[in-house]
Amino acid sequence: MNAIAHTLAPWGTHDTQLVVYCVIALLAIILFISVLRLAPFLSILIGAFGVGLAAGLPLEKVGHSFSQGAGSILGEAGLIIALGAMLGALMAESGAADRIVNQMLGAARGRALPWLMAAVAMVVGLPLFFEVGLVMMVPIILVMARRSGLPILAIGIPALAGMTTLHALVPPHPGPLIAVSALHADLGTTLGLGLLIAVPAVILAGPIYGGWLSRWMKIPEPKQLGELYTSRRADDDLPGFAPALTTILLPVALMLGRTIARLWVAPDTPLYDALNFVGEPIVALTLAVLAAVVLLGWGRGTSRRDVGETLRRALPPIAGLLLTIGAGGGLKQVLLSASMSDTISKISTQSHMPLILLAWIVAVALRQATGSATVATTTTAGIIAPLAAGLEPTQGALLALAVGSGSVFFCHVNDAGFWMVREYFGLDLKQTLWVWSVLQTIVSVVGLAMTLLLWQWLA
Repeated sequence: MNAIAHTLAPWGTHDTQLVVYCVIALLAIILFISVLRLAPFLSILIGAFGVGLAAGLPLEKVGHSFSQGAGSILGEAGLIIALGAMLGALMAESGAADRIVNQMLGAARGRALPWLMAAVAMVVGLPLFFEVGLVMMVPIILVMARRSGLPILAIGIPALAGMTTLHALVPPHPGPLIAVSALHADLGTTLGLGLLIAVPAVILAGPIYGGWLSRWMKIPEPKQLGELYTSRRADDDLPGFAPALTTILLPVALMLGRTIARLWVAPDTPLYDALNFVGEPIVALTLAVLAAVVLLGWGRGTSRRDVGETLRRALPPIAGLLLTIGAGGGLKQVLLSASMSDTISKISTQSHMPLILLAWIVAVALRQATGSATVATTTTAGIIAPLAAGLEPTQGALLALAVGSGSVFFCHVNDAGFWMVREYFGLDLKQTLWVWSVLQTIVSVVGLAMTLLLWQWLA
């Protein structure tokens, strides 16, 4: 702890003011959206500029930081969302989504469907980033809810829980890998314990919470995306199950190949370079879209003009979402430029609590302030690393998982996933807090409880 304290200046008035400004900005954004009914993009923009100026950033740096953060998140999530919308539109228009749903309905019906969706989402979420998994699963979720007659939330929440839990807890996702590296934990042990913790977290945050919430929060199908993801083909004109499944699993396989290459293939070899390239999320989704064009479009006799029109129709419904996500990235960067992560780090150096709990709380605080699980994980792991020296492999793995659990606690308006869920499911701000923020909190708290329990049992 002393080694950390020497690297940071003492707590000062600026730190207190920065925390207050951050809270005020977040509350103002919520009020702008929910009371004044301003567009989320504009509300976040005003909040980011306000907190930047109040924190004493130079005028030109506020604008530059916001632009830098918005460009960074759009360069990552924006392109993924656009490609995912195209893939989803092709799958829906061709009837491939209906074909997959028909097969799933043949395997499970009624109350078993949410459990099946959670299991499928965990498989999809193992190699995929959350954003990639979500844009791929949304057409399946909407069609499944429509065909089964179950509420959208009863189907959607288990899928969200499966994907986000794997993203937070299980290597080779970026957050867990960063924590494993910084804390010198064993990768295999972290993977095994992460899966062990993920199962109860998904069960509680997915089928159980989704079943309860869907009984009193009735959500209609979102109009624009509902129309986009509606097939007008008869059942006898649907594509075969093999091409439909191939299309949706192609990016999963490509990104899994990248993971395998990074774990077990020698670097700087032709095989490593090839797998690493095609497994890049943007490349993998681009190849999946091209496969869908051929397998689900041209290969089934659909004209080039109709396929092109389907691709074009996929983009307008996500325009508002892209702007909002960009604004969230801008807010995150303004807070980082104002040294919010250093302020949170100072709090941790003065605490005297169990190491697991300390790691979780610091990650929670950083996630609330910055809106980035990666920033929260990276910074927390760096703070905790000197304290983790000499830990047993199991203890190091559990510490890394506690950091990952804390990094997803109550994600809100500065989180890209928050706005993706809001737009894809047609929710208002309050509903999104219930659906996404509470779901994430359940995953986070279950992760903390399980790491504390396993620390006492195994360590």
